[in-house]
Amino acid sequence: MLEYCKKYPAAATALQEWYHELVNGDFKNFNELKKVYGNASLVADDRVVFNVMGNKYRLVVRIVFEFKAIQVKWFGALAEYDKMNVTIIQYKKK
Repeated sequence: MLEYCKKYPAAATALQEWYHELVNGDFKNFNELKKVYGNASLVADDRVVFNVMGNKYRLVVRIVFEFKAIQVKWFGALAEYDKMNVTIIQYKKK
């Protein structure tokens, strides 16, 4: 997550706020998450897509609610997101 904060400094605060909300939240399933994050979308492989900063950025994570595990798959600008397949994208450390 810190790598994305460095790459996209304009979104750093929003990403950090999202992270703390998710870590401190107690979501048992996607429906509970959706009540708080109305713009979240569930896609393949337990992946959830979040709109960040008024839809300027997208955050793709895999959430296993049973274990309260969150794995960031990708973060970037909306234009970048529109060019990728969200169901198969994998995090790649640069």
